Amino acid sequence: MRSQSVVVLAVAILLGLLAVIGVNFFLSDNDGPAQSADNAGTTTVVVASTPLFFGAKIGPAQLKEVAWPADAVPPGAFTKITDVSAGEAEGRVALRPIEMNEPVLASKVSGKGGRLSMSGLIAEDKRAATVRVNDVIGVGGFLLPGDRVDVLVTRERPTGGDDDERMTDVLMQNVRVVGVDTDANEAKDKPEVVKSVTLEVTQEQAMKLTLAQQVGSITLALRNLSNEAPEVPRTVLERDLRDGATAQARSVRRVGRRSAAPSVEIVRGVEGKKYSVSSYSGS
Repeated sequence: MRSQSVVVLAVAILLGLLAVIGVNFFLSDNDGPAQSADNAGTTTVVVASTPLFFGAKIGPAQLKEVAWPADAVPPGAFTKITDVSAGEAEGRVALRPIEMNEPVLASKVSGKGGRLSMSGLIAEDKRAATVRVNDVIGVGGFLLPGDRVDVLVTRERPTGGDDDERMTDVLMQNVRVVGVDTDANEAKDKPEVVKSVTLEVTQEQAMKLTLAQQVGSITLALRNLSNEAPEVPRTVLERDLRDGATAQARSVRRVGRRSAAPSVEIVRGVEGKKYSVSSYSGS
C-alpha cells in the first residue's frame, strides 16, 4: 500500500515538471517572434545631445543616436553620427535652433565642413532679396527673422496734367523675413534698429522689389503670424488721406462728374446764353 502511494507521488511530480517545462517552452517560443518584430520595427536616429543654437558648429560631442520607430523617421534625418560629422574638422553648422533630443535634419544643418550661409535658409524655388530700411521702414526695429510682412511701395502717380499726386500700392503680401542686417537667427528675440532686411521671394517678386526701390520708396508692414489669408489690395491716393475717404467713394464722385449734362452757349449779337443739352437718340 505504501509503495503504491510512493509511485503515485512520483508520477505526479513528473507530470508537474513536464507541465512547467512545456509552459516555459511555450512562452519563450512566443516571446521570440515578438522581440524580433520589435527589433525590426525600430531604427536609430541622430539627435542633439545638447541645445544647438543658430550658427553653432556641430561635432560628435553634440550628438547621440537613439532608437526611433522605423515608420516615423522624419524626412532628412540621419541614422549615424558619422553621417553628420566624423570629426570637428568636418562639422556642420546649425542653420536653425535645434533643441536637446530633437532629431538633426538635413534642412537644419549645412553641408560637411560648411559655413553659415543664408542659401540654406530659403526654399528651393525662392530667392533672397534685400531691402534697405530705416527705423520707420523696418517697423521700428521690431522685425525679426521668421516674421511675415507686407511690402508697400509709394511713388508718384502720373496723370498727364497738373494734378499729379503720390500713390501707395501693395507690392506683395505675407513675405517671410529671413534676415535682418547680417543676422538670420530665428531664435533672436531682441528688437533693434537695422539698416537692411532680407526677404524670401520668388524670382518675379525679386524683380518687382528691385524696380520698386528705383521708382519709389518701400515700406514693410508687420503681419500676425497666424494671419496668412491674402487681402484684396487697392491703391491709396493723397486725396484718400482725409478721414473716411475711400477708393469706392472716389469712384462714385468720378461717375457723378461724368454724368453731369453738357451745355452749349449761343451768342446773339453781344449777348450769350447757355442751354442744357439732353441726350437724343434718333429712330
